[in-house]
Amino acid sequence: MTNLARYHAANLPELMESIRRNGFGMDDYLDRFFNESRTTENYPPYNIVQVNNVETRLEVALAGFKKKEVKVYTEFGKLVVEGNKEEKEDKDQLVFKGLAQRSFKRTWGITDDTEVQKVEFEDGLLTVTVGKIVPEHHARKDWL
Repeated sequence: MTNLARYHAANLPELMESIRRNGFGMDDYLDRFFNESRTTENYPPYNIVQVNNVETRLEVALAGFKKKEVKVYTEFGKLVVEGNKEEKEDKDQLVFKGLAQRSFKRTWGITDDTEVQKVEFEDGLLTVTVGKIVPEHHARKDWL
C-alpha cells in the first residue's frame, strides 16, 4: 500500500496536515484553493468561455453599471473586477427591485503564464480576454 492509498475522505485532515508539514510554499496555494472553492458568491453572474488552447474569455453581466463605475485589474496572481455603485435618491417610488445593482469585488486566480489581452465593456456586458503567454521555443512552427 502506498502512502497516498491509505488516505480516504475521512482521513483528509490528516493528509492535509502531512502535506503542510512536509512541503514548504504550499500553504498559500492550499489556503487559496480551499477557501475560494467554498465561496457561495454568485454576484455578478458570469461565463467563462474557452475560445481555443491559448485564449479564454470572461463575460460578466453588469446590467445598470456605467463604464466609470467598473474597474478591472490584475494583482498578485489574481484578476479583480470591481463595481462601485453609488446609492442614489430616486424621486419615484420603487415597487419592485429585480436588478441587483450593488457594489461588488470579484476575483479569479490567474497563472504566471497568463496575461490580460483585452477588456471591453458594452451594453452591460464586461468582456475580459485572457491569453497564455507561449514562449517562442514552444510556439508552433510549420516547416513544410
